[in-house]
Amino acid sequence: MRGREFGDAIRALLRAAGLTNRAAADLLGWQEAKVSELVNGKEGVTDVELAKLLGLLRTPPDEFDHLMALHHDAHIRDWLQPTGSSTTDRVRTLREHEKIATEIDGWSMHVVHGLVQVPDYTWHLALAKPLPEPDARALTENRVVRQTAVLDGNRKVTIYMHEQALRLPVGNASVMADQLHHLLRMSVRPYLTIRLVPTAFGPHAGLAGDFDRLKFKKIPPIVYVESEGANVFLEDQVSVDRYDTVLKSLDRTALDEVQTRKLITDIIGEETRDDQVAQEQLQR
Repeated sequence: MRGREFGDAIRALLRAAGLTNRAAADLLGWQEAKVSELVNGKEGVTDVELAKLLGLLRTPPDEFDHLMALHHDAHIRDWLQPTGSSTTDRVRTLREHEKIATEIDGWSMHVVHGLVQVPDYTWHLALAKPLPEPDARALTENRVVRQTAVLDGNRKVTIYMHEQALRLPVGNASVMADQLHHLLRMSVRPYLTIRLVPTAFGPHAGLAGDFDRLKFKKIPPIVYVESEGANVFLEDQVSVDRYDTVLKSLDRTALDEVQTRKLITDIIGEETRDDQVAQEQLQR
């Protein structure tokens, strides 16, 4: 994963500079193959040589440091990314891998999954963390961008959520109504499947926490786990297999799509009745 992110970043810098691999190599007095290896995420240069290339490409300081660190660790599998100061940077690796994924399977236990949240719902979750308003705004905007990129019809997406995720009040009644109706609208898209695990089922395989599994055409699948202190990307087959087992169990446990839509509709009806009762009590 580090190697792919490194190579993609070098490719983007070359493109921004208007240089081909050959042109950059000529300017540095290199063989074209050396630049090609970097674009393919390989470690075929020294730190000094990489610094020369990044200088030629006018790489911003933060990106320079990021790419130098990736270059050192490109051979290491699995990736723990401690929470940094930048909300945007936290999702960079996930965003880049979601772009090339052919299938995404997500599980969310306590809140609506990020890929199917409406902006107001995301905003209130961010404030509850609590995040300062500028960071909450950035997180909300970035999530919309991520949703647009992932839910474009070019990959199969399956979202599993627990029933309680839809019953947790986030924001006010209007926000929750918008969120629940959004799930109904999204659930009929042909490339998106939404399935709920009912509370009545009791203990289930997803109790350990939320995660996403991403599958690709030419590379092995990965698992993404997000926590308050770090983002974790798992590549080793043993770990990925464990999450595959969880997904298979959730598939057996969850309601089918028709049953899921009915449960969402029932929750909307309950919320509407509760709101009406509250309004009547206020008028008395």
